[in-house]
Amino acid sequence: MLEKMKNNRFRIAAVFMLLVTFAISTLAQSKAFDTSRMDTSIDACEDFFGYANGTWVKKTEIPPAFSRWGTFNILADNNQAILKDILERAAKTRSPKGSDAQLIGDMYSSCMDEAAIEKADSKPLMSRLKMIDSIKTPQEIPALIASFHQIGVPMFFGFGAGPDLKNSSMNMANASQGGLALSNRDFYDNKDAKSVEIREKFVAYMTNMFKLLGDSPETAAANAKASMAVQMRLAMASKRPVELRNPDARYNKIKTSDANAITTNLSWEKYMTARGVTPVNEINFGQPDFFKEFNNMLTDQPLNDLKAYMRFMVVNSSASRLSKRFVDENFDFYSRTLQGTKEQQPRWKRCVGTVDGTLGEALGMEYVKDNFKPETKKRADEMIDQLFIAMGQRIDALAWMSAETKVQAKKKLGTFKKKIGYPDKLRGYAGLSLSRKSYFENAANVSAFNVKRNLADINKPVDRTRWGFSTPTINASYNPINNEITFPAGILQPPFFSFTADDAINYGGIGGVIGHEISHGFDDSGSRFDSEGNLKMWWTPDDRKSFEERADCVVDQFNKYEVQPNTFINGRLTLGENIGDLGGLEVSYTAFQNSMKGKQRPANIDGFTPEQRFFLGWAQVWATKSTPEFEINQTKTDPHANARYRVNGPLSNMNEFAQAFGCKLPNKMVRQKQCEIW
Repeated sequence: MLEKMKNNRFRIAAVFMLLVTFAISTLAQSKAFDTSRMDTSIDACEDFFGYANGTWVKKTEIPPAFSRWGTFNILADNNQAILKDILERAAKTRSPKGSDAQLIGDMYSSCMDEAAIEKADSKPLMSRLKMIDSIKTPQEIPALIASFHQIGVPMFFGFGAGPDLKNSSMNMANASQGGLALSNRDFYDNKDAKSVEIREKFVAYMTNMFKLLGDSPETAAANAKASMAVQMRLAMASKRPVELRNPDARYNKIKTSDANAITTNLSWEKYMTARGVTPVNEINFGQPDFFKEFNNMLTDQPLNDLKAYMRFMVVNSSASRLSKRFVDENFDFYSRTLQGTKEQQPRWKRCVGTVDGTLGEALGMEYVKDNFKPETKKRADEMIDQLFIAMGQRIDALAWMSAETKVQAKKKLGTFKKKIGYPDKLRGYAGLSLSRKSYFENAANVSAFNVKRNLADINKPVDRTRWGFSTPTINASYNPINNEITFPAGILQPPFFSFTADDAINYGGIGGVIGHEISHGFDDSGSRFDSEGNLKMWWTPDDRKSFEERADCVVDQFNKYEVQPNTFINGRLTLGENIGDLGGLEVSYTAFQNSMKGKQRPANIDGFTPEQRFFLGWAQVWATKSTPEFEINQTKTDPHANARYRVNGPLSNMNEFAQAFGCKLPNKMVRQKQCEIW
């Protein structure tokens, strides 16, 4: 929250300057490349991120409602304004029941109805809490877990439909570790001072949430301690994020009867029946050791501890949909403490985000009507084709890979699929009922609808036409199961992609992003999947050893980057994204060089050669400023490296960059031991 200022004239002036700063930042991002954001007093060969973005970083203040501010945030903010107009029009119109306009309009209206939400306060939770209070024996808990899972309340473990990693054309039942209110195990057992402080504040947060439910201070404190005890056991039995990067740590297909032998206190047939699923003979039992501990907890953990944990998980997962006192308490811990965010976003932005997150297909199709041109899709499609050609060339030229493995790599590359802009096939929301009466009930209905729809996929063929993003999303992805890359309409705009920009900027921007996603198919995890999306080793043993040695080089490089005092990037956790950046830039640079063959060399622009502009295009995509809390939290939870090192890290491995800017050892942007994979 912004510090209160006694002098009102000073406060108004400060707000005005803040708005001016935001306006300048947003305007700068509407261009594909802007020299005014650079700081040429910084040596490009020492800190290229600072050279390309230094002035922007100095002049930009992180908005108080954000923990970081950069290209992605600015574009998302612009998109939110567009989506707000769409939703306000839908909210003012009484559309036919069940239509997309009715669904998004009613969800938005109910979310914006703060008076009704305040009046309801915690009442929407009462029926759920009574279910927990009524438990008399541990034997009743499995049925209650199933009931809560059916309405999307997370606790103890996860269960749902997902592709069989070794038979990618079919979905199967998956059970996996879960049930933590903090992101992962590292938060529960790291011994550094910051982690200890976060755990103390987390217990205080749980105590306050129990107080809001009506517990006395003493009872609330006892319940928070009990909830933490349960979470600690779940956490200690969980695999760490780094371990889960290995697909083998997520795949353990066994007979359901064998799963029952591990969880003797929970019958999977009864659990599935309670979830409305016809019991299956096989299940992906992701982490057996986790379920052994969960099974023990059902009988040796005090019943009141388990009930306290369940009460907390209910209120914690619902807090953002309750009255202001719950919202504020939840924000204070998860955003202010963990991320360094000072203020909450305005109500309308949170509601836009809710609709996009729950009814994204319906909202997205309205978005593309006026905000995505067919020629953009066509040009992106053409660029992707050029990147595929470049990747094939680079595979052919690899000295460390045998001809045998190259055949398999090229086979996989040749089967890549691409999704651009928006879905061609819509799933729709038939059967979903929403109204303007209750935001909580609307959100609960959407959650239950999505849970039911997911469970219906068990033992059915994988539908490869589905999208994992909503259309306005500022992001892109690679899916190893489908062997596909996805680029929503939201990211196909400046500074990532622009019709008015020269090829160098576009190849450095969206080209680097495309190359990044293609390279994910060949990173430490994606490379474990074959051309059909199956978890299968298609490498020769010697080639795999060579790949892993090169990957270790990247791990060692990023392990040395200190983002905050005594806080370093986790090179193993971020390995996939770092390989994506390094490989993506190499591939995109090759495609850019191909694009200039047989043509007159492009003239310098703004005093920079085409090669220099390529790298500047990449660097300005990652213009970002973050709070210290965000950067610390990122190292524990995010497989992406800090933005500065997403620029300096891969470029310091590229001879092409060094040649473009005349960098030589011992310049920091030239590594003595360069990492190269693709």
